[in-house]
Amino acid sequence: MLVRDKFKKLLDDDSDFLELSLLAGLGMEYGDVPAAGTISGIGKIQGRYCVIMSNDGTVKSGTFYPITVTKNLRSQTISAMNRLPSVYIVDSAGGFLPLQSELFADKNHGGRGFRNPAVMSAAGIPQLAIVCGSCTAGGAYQPSMCEDAAIVTRIGTIFLGGPPLVKAATGEDISAEDLGGATLHCSVSGVTDYFAGTEEEGFEVVRDIVATLNVNQVSPAPLDSEELPMKADVLDALSGIPSIDRSKLYAVIGRIVDGGRFREFKELYGINLITGYAFVEGRCVGVIGNAGPLTYQDGLKGSHFVQICQQRQLPLIFLQNSGPVEEHLAFTKGLSTEDLYQATKGRAAMIGAVSCVTVPKITVNIGNCHGDDNYTMCGPSFSPNFIFSWPGSDVTHTLNPPPAPPKPKENEPALKAGKQRKPLSAFNFPVGSSLYQASRVLIDGIIIPSETRKIVAQCLRICRQQESMTNSPKDFPVFRL
Repeated sequence: MLVRDKFKKLLDDDSDFLELSLLAGLGMEYGDVPAAGTISGIGKIQGRYCVIMSNDGTVKSGTFYPITVTKNLRSQTISAMNRLPSVYIVDSAGGFLPLQSELFADKNHGGRGFRNPAVMSAAGIPQLAIVCGSCTAGGAYQPSMCEDAAIVTRIGTIFLGGPPLVKAATGEDISAEDLGGATLHCSVSGVTDYFAGTEEEGFEVVRDIVATLNVNQVSPAPLDSEELPMKADVLDALSGIPSIDRSKLYAVIGRIVDGGRFREFKELYGINLITGYAFVEGRCVGVIGNAGPLTYQDGLKGSHFVQICQQRQLPLIFLQNSGPVEEHLAFTKGLSTEDLYQATKGRAAMIGAVSCVTVPKITVNIGNCHGDDNYTMCGPSFSPNFIFSWPGSDVTHTLNPPPAPPKPKENEPALKAGKQRKPLSAFNFPVGSSLYQASRVLIDGIIIPSETRKIVAQCLRICRQQESMTNSPKDFPVFRL
């Protein structure tokens, strides 16, 4: 079965599904890896939200590229932050050996993906797996690190080295089924717990396991009031506009929240930061949006508001909106040295508050994000539960223009065309663009502006499930063997 057909069998018929990092793996220096060779997202199984990760066997037999590891780690982080059960659909040939030196580069790569299930299990977050293909080397560790594992006979196999390697090492001829098939692992090794005759049966087994988890079903809260019509010509028209000013930012907020109703906090204090309360699907949230670089007053205002939301346990929605980099630079250059120092102090106060809050944080880049706005407005470094971008938005980490390429010397021979290496990727995304960010899993995806309310509401429902998790943290994970 193809990956998305597997998801249909596993998820509830009426489940909403939030796919993560769809554009990951495009524009890589080692070539294009569609969706990073793995499909991941969040959907309902037996009424419970779960993070589901599935190798795509049609992409190099499900091997792990460096970007595959990055995407999987991000999915596991989302699972841990939101206390969502993890379900792994395993069909992997292990690491992509030509790039193995990059697969285990540091502690946040390679083996971290095998450590995380143990840590999450110890924290009371269920870890489940179903083996639907040949799982070799690193792919074999995934199911063995989970609490419950099912395997499909004649399709699923688990071994560190397959029959060809056994033949080369020992001279023994052995079939994949005898070496690591469902019968062996369910009756002899104990690596897997459930024997499935078909993939369809295997997914029914996983659904039954999820039903036994001590996780309450979550349904959307009733709407506080009717939402404004989400017309594509309103929000979609704003995508790609060089500058979203305060009035347009109010329009964006009005179409995300219930009934367009928004109670602003400190409306007359701070010129470039909008903060306030609203409801999304009947649940109160705090909304923070900027319309340009933040001043000293903006920083203090944002810090104050973030701390209130933490005290009241209100989720935070950040709308990044720095505008064009030229306007950002012009505003900064127009400030005196003393004002710049003060602005930095205000931003530092807000950065400290955003760093320490424990409530769910959802970030959407709707109109660019420049310099330290990436910190104050909850960029990737500040662990948002989810982070998305509108098409056409950019992230600029430094406000200094890039250095011009050096001019060739007069007598220096030009590089021959034949000496240039042909690009391995069909894409060339500008650095910092939403496409570049999405392809490297710096964000969780690009969303159509008119879908913003839908996605934000879905993320809030996903975050809400952790409130019903009654499993208390343990001192150890479930040891399989």
